[in-house]
Parts: sequence; structure tokens; C-alpha cells
Amino acid sequence: MASINQKNKIEMTDGVLIPDRSEKSIFSAWRISFFGAIFLLIALPIFAPKPYFDIVKFIPDGIITTFEVTVLAISLSLVLGVMVGLGRISRITIINRLTTIYVEVIRGIPLLVQLFYIYYAMGKIINVPPIASAVIAMTVCYGAYIGEIFRAGIQAIPKGQMEAALSLGLTRGQAMWKIILPQTIKVVLPPIGNEFISMLKDSSLVSILAVSDLLRRGREFASQTFYYFETFTIIALVYLILTLFFSRIVGVMEERIHNRGRK
Repeated sequence: MASINQKNKIEMTDGVLIPDRSEKSIFSAWRISFFGAIFLLIALPIFAPKPYFDIVKFIPDGIITTFEVTVLAISLSLVLGVMVGLGRISRITIINRLTTIYVEVIRGIPLLVQLFYIYYAMGKIINVPPIASAVIAMTVCYGAYIGEIFRAGIQAIPKGQMEAALSLGLTRGQAMWKIILPQTIKVVLPPIGNEFISMLKDSSLVSILAVSDLLRRGREFASQTFYYFETFTIIALVYLILTLFFSRIVGVMEERIHNRGRK
């Protein structure tokens, strides 16, 4: 999902297209896409209230559910990612090996399969509610990717920082928590923001577990009215607006970190 080059800059290799800092044109691709989507989302219900306005009234609770699942999953995956990242650089062989196996296994299994496994396969052993299954599956899946981001971020910090901390009498653990990790957080914020956007899009997969997210609410409306084209047009526009909006936030965040690094 992300990699570190020699200049301690994380390069995106997956996810949404983050707006370029140098792109100042009024008619940039991001502006055309974002404001074009907003225009369509407003214009369609006005000029064709049947069925577009009915669709817009039907889906707000699905948007809320989508955010709830995404925010819960990203919060838990951050905690898991930090532990995995530290485990990946641990000098304790068994911890390093276990976290590496976890990363390799989880990244090799599609999120959709993990959703099915936790909800249906594990359901024979323990009954996990749909929303809980969705959050667990997304946390486990994205925890592996975020763990790799933290590992790369930690390794991007000059080794002299750790050596200086040890020379001042700090233990390796104290140096990691008090000196290395605070600097790492600044480095990994942009790619973690990118993971949040990817998770927001992947949250559409939880509709298969009967979670009333944005996509499932759209499917319910379409199955009742048979307005499939109109319904999924609105759903696509909402997802597009959300992902473009957050991509802009990630771009601004990345620019601020870049500017601070130059001071």
C-alpha cells in the first residue's frame, strides 16, 4: 500500500488519487470531478424528483452506518497496526515471525473472503452480529496494511535518534514510545489517511452481511421500485463525493507536513 524512499517520504502505491499540491487551476481534474458530482446530486432530484428525490430521502441512514463502520474499523486497525508495526521490527524472533506471518496471510486473502469467513464460517462456533463481523474483518484486514505503514515509518526515522536516546539513559522501549513513535506519526499520517479512504470504499462490501450501509440501502430501494439505474447512479455519486472530499483533506494534511519538514 505504501513504501518509503531514501528521503523519508512515503509514496502511495494504491488507493485514491491525492490532489497534486502544484495543481492550482480552477478547472483541475479534482474540482471538475468533485463539483460535477455535487451538481448532479443536487440537479437530479430537482429536475426529476421521481425517483431521484425519493432515493436521496431513503439513503441518509445508510451513510451514517457506513461512517460508523469505517470509523470504528480504522480506529481499531490503528491500534492493531501500531502493535503489528512494532512486532515487525522486534528483535524477539517469535514476535517478529508471528506478526510477519499475520501480515503475509491477511494480505493474501481478499477482504470479501474474510467477511464471509468471520460472519458465516465462524458463525458455526460463535454468533457474531453483522456490524461486529464487518468491523472485525475490516480491522483484521487493514491492520496488516497499517502495520506495514508503521513499520516503514519507524524505519524511516534516522537510526541516530535511537542511538542518541540510548546514550541518554533511556531504554529501547522508552526511546521508541517517547522519541521514535511521535516522529513516526507525522510521517505516516498521509498514508493512513489514504487507508481511511480505501476503507470507506471497501465498506460497501459489508452490505453482503445484511448491514444497512449506503450500498445496501440503495439495493433495498432498487429492489422495491426497480429503479436500478437511477438508484446506483445516486449511490455512485455519494461515494464519489465522499472519497474526493477526504482525498482533498489528505492532500492538505500531506502539504502541511511537507511544509513543516522544510522549515
